[in-house]
Amino acid sequence: MSFLLLTHSHLRWLILIAALAAILKFAWGWLRGGTFQRLDRVLASSFSGLMDLQALLGLILLIWGGALGGFPMYRIEHTVTMIIAAVVAHLHVLWKNADDKRRFRNSLFIVLDTLIVVYIGVARLPGVRGW
Repeated sequence: MSFLLLTHSHLRWLILIAALAAILKFAWGWLRGGTFQRLDRVLASSFSGLMDLQALLGLILLIWGGALGGFPMYRIEHTVTMIIAAVVAHLHVLWKNADDKRRFRNSLFIVLDTLIVVYIGVARLPGVRGW
């Protein structure tokens, strides 16, 4: 279980790297008026896929750890908040048929909103002073 917790803990850095890459690319595309291309779709999908993997690992930890040590309220709050973050990370697909400028803008704000929800979810954990 410690390997799973360690993986869950370190995956956040890959998510942050993917988020920063997506933020830079989407902001650049929005401000420059670029075309939403394959790389942009890969960035959005990679970010949401990493969020899914993180949520899956978290659910396994919740169920496995809950069976051994119970379900304290902070774990439930963290899990629910992070599942909401994973759902928000997928909202970029709502604008797959939109014009490029709107798609870049909305994808940028989806990543930013997801990071805000993630921050709230991490703050639910006891003894955590941010990242």
